[in-house]
Amino acid sequence: MELKVYLYVFFTFMSVFIFNGINFNLIMKKNKVIEAKLLVLSLSFALSYLLTNFVIDFIS
Repeated sequence: MELKVYLYVFFTFMSVFIFNGINFNLIMKKNKVIEAKLLVLSLSFALSYLLTNFVIDFIS
């Protein structure tokens, strides 16, 4: 269980770092910076969930 928490945190930080390289402001409406940041955060949580479950299943 402790490994899973560490993997969630690691993959969340990694995916936020990766998604910050993508300019979501180009596909969002103008002056919607907060929404673009929330999109990055939501995608990061989703990706970290998927990656953590994949690694846990792969180890087991």
